[in-house]
Amino acid sequence: MKPNQTQLIQLAGLVVLSLLLGCHPKPVASITDQLGRIWRAQTVKEGDVLVYTQGGSSNTKPGYASFRLDLSQPGVAKLTDIDGRLLTGTWTISTNNQRLILADLNPRPTNTGGTIEYYIVEVPTSASLKLERTAESRKTGNSLNQYGLVPE
Repeated sequence: MKPNQTQLIQLAGLVVLSLLLGCHPKPVASITDQLGRIWRAQTVKEGDVLVYTQGGSSNTKPGYASFRLDLSQPGVAKLTDIDGRLLTGTWTISTNNQRLILADLNPRPTNTGGTIEYYIVEVPTSASLKLERTAESRKTGNSLNQYGLVPE
């Protein structure tokens, strides 16, 4: 018995259906999952000037070697800035996933009301986080700073 065209179409449909049912979508990590780790500075720009590169010998601001942004605990933020001072508070992501918000910081950074916000410049990955301050930093001469961070 020779298969007819209808049987071949049915067989092809069955094969395609089997392939589709056998595939499982790869789970996508949420932005919160991607950020939930300890980050250190790889590069830092104050305004348009590159002032720090990890491992660089001619850094104009070598204090960034101690910069840490610890988001490893859900909702708990620890920031060690260029001056080595540890700030603790909370962290959240804006509803549009465009900003990282550090709030209730203690001790309070000058002129911040206890809150520092960063624009998330690129979609974060487990290997890279690019941030830019939404407001000027008094510690760095009122510059808008950009941070290229990598996991510790």
